[in-house]
Amino acid sequence: MFESRNTKTNLSELGEFGLIERLTRDVKIQNDTTELGVGDDCAVINPGGKRVLITTDLLIEDVHFDLTYSPLKHLGYKAIAVNLSDIAAMMGLPQQVTVSVALSSRFTVEAIEEVYSGMKLCCRKYGVDLVGGDTTTSTTGLLISVTAVGLAGENCYIRRSTAQKGDLVCLTGNVGAAYMGLLLLQREKLAWKANPNLQPDLEGHDYILERFLKPEPRLDIVQLLQKNALQPTSMIDVSDGVASEILHICRSSAVGCALYEEKIPIDPATALMAGVFNINPVTAAMNGGEDYELLFTIPQDAYPVLAQLKQISIIGHITDKNSGVNLITHDNVSVPVEAQGWDALRKREQG
Repeated sequence: MFESRNTKTNLSELGEFGLIERLTRDVKIQNDTTELGVGDDCAVINPGGKRVLITTDLLIEDVHFDLTYSPLKHLGYKAIAVNLSDIAAMMGLPQQVTVSVALSSRFTVEAIEEVYSGMKLCCRKYGVDLVGGDTTTSTTGLLISVTAVGLAGENCYIRRSTAQKGDLVCLTGNVGAAYMGLLLLQREKLAWKANPNLQPDLEGHDYILERFLKPEPRLDIVQLLQKNALQPTSMIDVSDGVASEILHICRSSAVGCALYEEKIPIDPATALMAGVFNINPVTAAMNGGEDYELLFTIPQDAYPVLAQLKQISIIGHITDKNSGVNLITHDNVSVPVEAQGWDALRKREQG
């Protein structure tokens, strides 16, 4: 587990530029493509003829995260990881990130340092350079915006819109665990609000909690596919649920799809917690979101190689558009897939 610091320094003691200097003083350049990092008006990136991939995510307190149960260091790690996942979803390798934060006066210097320590840990793990950003004040809590820059070889990046009829549909790792971790944390928060003397009952649930609080981008899969000369025809990361993501691919590619319930990879810990909440594990897997696994399509002739890769499950195949997007149940009933995952602009119940 990450350790917290007890010293507290008011932000006003350092000011904006003093805070930036303190947060970035130990940042070291790791990539030749980074020509100039933190400290000037712009970072300078020299990709040397590669295809540059850029993605941005905005995380807002009480919309995307709840500090009641999100440790600051984990939050910083996750803020970087989810952006790196977008780079991986296009078969790219991340190189640089910029980070902007808006924070209210209730945060101390040490608190925001804890956020940055998680960010820098993720950057170090995946060989990414933090090259700039911005800080400002907020009247509503903490906001984090991360922009990630990655590289892909010429004609090697993968889009959502190029799936072909007959392609296999593949999914990395397992899904539904992050959603079960979230439900567990929300349950314990409600119990704590009812009785602040209660200690949260989280023991034995490390896997699903870590999948939600500290996800890992599947950059290993990008390297695995490259190593085995496998070229997907389309790809997306599972941030909003398998159902939502396969619909994105099918709509963008003007195709249909058949997924098989029995093929959806679900960890035993996920299934166990789904039972506690009286939820069908497949429902959690299809609609939960925040697993940050990779969902991709690939030609059928890749099957002999794919079948040897334990990190990847074949869960269905692409059909013609008129067939629709369907989940084939255990008893061979075809059910239309509907997106019920996270939508930041949809009305929702407040926890």
